Amino acid sequence: MNVTVEDSCIACGACESICEKVFTISDKAEVNAAEVDANADSVKEAAEACPVGAIVVG
Repeated sequence: MNVTVEDSCIACGACESICEKVFTISDKAEVNAAEVDANADSVKEAAEACPVGAIVVG
């Protein structure tokens, strides 16, 4: 699974609170790609919770 964060990210922290193994917040959300597959359900939940739709799961 490929996960990217678009520049529209507002660094609200929703994704990190749902899936801290994959997402960390600095200027925008950053993805720990090594943990994506092991946490696929939480990654999808975080993408759905993103208020600006900045997380793209493919």
